[in-house]
Amino acid sequence: MIKNRQELSEYRASAVRAFTAEPKKILVCAGTGCVAGGSIQIYERLKQLMAERNIPVDVELADEPHEGAVGMKMSGCHGFCEMGPLLRIDPMGWLYTRVKLEDCEEIVEKSIVGDEPIERLAYTIDGKVYAMQDEIPFYHRQKRVVLEHCGRIDANSIREYIAIGGYSAFEKALFDMTPDEIVNEVTESALRGRGGGGFPTGRKWSQVKRQKEPQKYIVCNGDEGDPGAFMDRSIMEGDPHRMLEGMMIAGVACGASEGYIYVRAEYPLAVERLRRAIAQAEELGLLGDNILGTDFSFRIHINRGAGAFVCGEGSALTASIEGKRGFPRVKPPRTVEHGLFDKPTVLNNVETFANVPQIINKGAAWYRSMGTAGSPGTKAFALTGNIRNTGLIEVPMGTSLREIVFDIGGGIRGDNEFKAVQIGGPSGACLTREHLDLPLDFDTLTKVGAMIGSGGLVVMDSHTCMVEVARFFMNFTQNESCGKCVPCREGTKRMLEILQRIVDGQGEEGDIELLLELADTISSTALCGLGKSAPSPVVSTITNFRDEYEAHIKDKRCPAGTCSKLKRIVIDPALCKGCTRCSRVCPVGAISGKAKEPHNIDLTKCIRCGSCISSCAFHAIKED
Repeated sequence: MIKNRQELSEYRASAVRAFTAEPKKILVCAGTGCVAGGSIQIYERLKQLMAERNIPVDVELADEPHEGAVGMKMSGCHGFCEMGPLLRIDPMGWLYTRVKLEDCEEIVEKSIVGDEPIERLAYTIDGKVYAMQDEIPFYHRQKRVVLEHCGRIDANSIREYIAIGGYSAFEKALFDMTPDEIVNEVTESALRGRGGGGFPTGRKWSQVKRQKEPQKYIVCNGDEGDPGAFMDRSIMEGDPHRMLEGMMIAGVACGASEGYIYVRAEYPLAVERLRRAIAQAEELGLLGDNILGTDFSFRIHINRGAGAFVCGEGSALTASIEGKRGFPRVKPPRTVEHGLFDKPTVLNNVETFANVPQIINKGAAWYRSMGTAGSPGTKAFALTGNIRNTGLIEVPMGTSLREIVFDIGGGIRGDNEFKAVQIGGPSGACLTREHLDLPLDFDTLTKVGAMIGSGGLVVMDSHTCMVEVARFFMNFTQNESCGKCVPCREGTKRMLEILQRIVDGQGEEGDIELLLELADTISSTALCGLGKSAPSPVVSTITNFRDEYEAHIKDKRCPAGTCSKLKRIVIDPALCKGCTRCSRVCPVGAISGKAKEPHNIDLTKCIRCGSCISSCAFHAIKED
């Protein structure tokens, strides 16, 4: 138990000595993706091999330096998910990709016992080998601020976090700054909430701070519900103490003594590491009563959500923590005045809180030196879809879509043509080729009808049907509607029915206009942000790809060739030998013709089952 600032300083010095005494560190990615790929087994095998060779190993940072011991770390997500399982060796900075159990002996012999990188495990592209992680184009073009420790430290160790400067910002806020100075520093940094809305963080904190109510709360939204998004999950798994430190600084600034983390139950690894981190902080005396001998007391609790997307909305989230159904409520009053348990509440997401320690340590001017004037700092994005380098990235605000997709992401998988990016999740919009040089920041995206949202980027190629994309996201939103207000409950259902008809080949003239009319009504009258933004994917796909909608409705044709109900099966008379095999396997008798003469398909009968295609020995039957 650390009782005062002096003892914290002594503990930090001891941790630094132990951290620097390790000549080599093996950092095995233990993020969710790599764990699913077998990284824990790789970690255990490496430990076993080093024990067999009598190589001293520290699996936890020692209380006293163990000179010469190799550090074996389970880190968080390295970000390069396409190449997992990943393994990094420090201080050299080597990164090994797609590591397998059978690679472990070579890693120990060449890179641990020896000092030789293994080229066959290094990332290679166009014949060039990148042994050093920071030189890989995927990493080299990023600016990792929030994610700087993910993949670089032991995700389970508070001692290691303190050794690299962790909790120094909390110490500074607690002893060297007044609450007003903390709020002013965050305000001057112009940090905007990374949960989607981009509301100024300092303004929110100041509004809570000035409330006269003695009981206040700090709430962290870790309910990351957007399909394809995993930024917050990776921070909670890979650097949980940093997020806790941001919450604790908010508590000092606003006069709150209780914090809550609302994290989705589908993130069991994040929950486990958060629980461990909180327990470690309590054990050291950094959480609890009279922290470091001061009058400040603060405790943090974890609440697991049941997977309701609407609980990402502030008032629904706080209602869920209180044990009520996750319904949004009419505003005002705002959460800053009447939030959790009807008390003033600071509600920010994981990435927002994780930015705070650096701002306190390095200052507002340093933070504003990155990004754009209206959107300073960096933003983490989850890069998924039809792209070569899927994974977690972090870039300065204002970085162009072109740089993210083609320089960091490596371009479209299979050398297909870029078509669009869905940004902002199911409440977001599509950006197209004409937006490739658009700077990604809050204000610029708002002008083109899009939003950063939580940071999901789903990349689509020329084989993607944009009508089906709109149907997919509308189906998700409709399923996740809480049902409280009629516009969202009924309006999204009607929109989904129309979109389903269109992709099923039953679209009618006027459907596009009806979709736009419904979208305008829903966005104007829905109760919460979920309903107001639910029509965005439909509106943006109609705006940018209206011709695809018209092809589905008028020509009964899917230009991308992916809508199964609109696929036509045809027989090439030049290839058909009239063997009659296709007519014999057709379950609905849609194929006719004489033996040894080209056959025909009655498209009014055809159910597109594909039996005829698989049975044709002459490849004469194809989908058109």
